[in-house]
Amino acid sequence: MSGETHSQASLLADFKKLSKQVYVQESDKATSPTTGLDEPSPSDPTTVILYSWGDALPKHVAKYAHGYRHLYPHARMVLVFSPILKALTQGLETRARNMEPVIDAIYPDRDEKTTERVLVHAMSNTGGINLAATLYAYHQRTGGVFPHQLLVLDSTPGSSSFFANIGRWSRAMALGAAGWLPWPFVVTQALAATFLAGLHFYGWALGISSTAAYSTSAVNDTTLSDVGARRLYLYSKADDIIHWEDIEVHAAQAREKGFGVEAELFEGTPHVGHMRKHAQQYWDAIAREWMDSAAATGSASEQ
Repeated sequence: MSGETHSQASLLADFKKLSKQVYVQESDKATSPTTGLDEPSPSDPTTVILYSWGDALPKHVAKYAHGYRHLYPHARMVLVFSPILKALTQGLETRARNMEPVIDAIYPDRDEKTTERVLVHAMSNTGGINLAATLYAYHQRTGGVFPHQLLVLDSTPGSSSFFANIGRWSRAMALGAAGWLPWPFVVTQALAATFLAGLHFYGWALGISSTAAYSTSAVNDTTLSDVGARRLYLYSKADDIIHWEDIEVHAAQAREKGFGVEAELFEGTPHVGHMRKHAQQYWDAIAREWMDSAAATGSASEQ
């Protein structure tokens, strides 16, 4: 893994590399730190899929992976890294092919009846873009919706309007590159804005729907996203990348389409910074919503 530090490489040592973006770790056979039980609970997720935010490094994602491992030590863990440049420049078909390893890791046999219980967690709009590509890839493969019980949307999705968002999008893109560029941050952001504008107008000239627009709508598309799954939005009014109003609009639209929706508002936290400042509230919200989704799934199966 060239370019990675020793600590980053050791972080992924227990994960199997399925592609440049997708890593998987099978369940931890150790005793649960919370229950002391060697056997998994029949209500716990069997798989957790974590779609990272744009340009997040392994060291950034580690705290979330460790948090989920603490909650659900027996779950398979799938990590999906999200380079911003790939997300913005690749077409939907290419993005979908890149997400096929996620599907193969969980549902290798499309005709097999499965007892998988899947928790999906997407972070920021770039994580949401890869989530949408997974939903699309699964639909193309099977004609159905990607089976899961809970979808956690962390600091996403925002508005897909280019002119309303270019400032925030260029800032998010510049943050990932600023550490290895010699000039001031404002120059990096200006270059990012110019690049994004070029992509936007190129797509507009060809009549192609933007990646952001497609991904935002795909999550609420009942032909792609399982309306039987519960939905948890994690957000903050202090987020300077994704406006909280946009998240609430998306949540309201999801409710109108029949999704079971809950939202957790965090006080004073930056973009994808809710867990760092309010860890207890963060993990409690996820655990509570998973229990609700498991209870709803159990009730439905008894009918």
